[in-house]
Amino acid sequence: MGLLVYIDGEYVTEEDAKISVFDHGLLYGDGVFEGIRIYNRRAFMLDEHLKRLYDGAKVIRLEIPLGFEEMKERVRETVRKNDISDGYVRLVVTRGKGDLGLSPFKCSNPSVIIIASTIKIYPDEVYEKGLKVVTVSTRRNNPDSLSPQIKSLNYLNHILAHLEVINAGADEGLMLNNQGYVTECVVDNFFAVKGGVIYTPPTNAGALNGITRQVVFKLCGELGLEIREENLSIVECYTADECFLTGTAAEIAPITYIDERPISDGTPGPVTVRLMKAFKDFRENNGVPID
Repeated sequence: MGLLVYIDGEYVTEEDAKISVFDHGLLYGDGVFEGIRIYNRRAFMLDEHLKRLYDGAKVIRLEIPLGFEEMKERVRETVRKNDISDGYVRLVVTRGKGDLGLSPFKCSNPSVIIIASTIKIYPDEVYEKGLKVVTVSTRRNNPDSLSPQIKSLNYLNHILAHLEVINAGADEGLMLNNQGYVTECVVDNFFAVKGGVIYTPPTNAGALNGITRQVVFKLCGELGLEIREENLSIVECYTADECFLTGTAAEIAPITYIDERPISDGTPGPVTVRLMKAFKDFRENNGVPID
């Protein structure tokens, strides 16, 4: 039996999981989503993910038909029904069925979709040897036009950048803003270490305030590591002592090459390794129980 997917109050098999071709999430990318990790039968940072989901929906005037606590239970229930101990949840809220016009006010019933499955972005060796990253020409959307804090269903900007990564034969890509500063990787936040200080692009430069990014700030406080939000040029990234990325699916992964230039000696640095271990310990003991 395949996965059971939650759609608008019902559980259906993945083969029967369907939405209308008139759904504005499909027609216009009109909706919001979250990716949530499950570790040891716990939903990691669930409240934080749901808060961001509801905040994003509020910004785009999308009324989520489930309350916060009910949504939390539906996520847990979907994981239970699929008997997942360690995995990944994709939670999607679309504007719902409308007509072929642009107006969101003709969509009366937003749809909630919850998929619980597994995910693996990188092979295990990446966490030991590091990622090879390239700078892509696709610029991050200007935050004056579309806030990076809204995790919308329109991911074309990311997809165009990811195509460049694939064509370059790399693992990930660095995206710049219109001023030429680094914002983040294609689907992950970016960090550089110089002289023992950790730097990461500010959110007003175009970076998403990722959930794992927030955990890194927390861990740095607990470990006594200095961390700053500052604009980073690509040259500062080339000459950093260490670089790493963070994301819900990727967790914390070292970056050892950028544009074929080794970062320091081309191996994961001590600060990165320390944070990777601290994150692993943190994730094992935090989260909302599924059962």
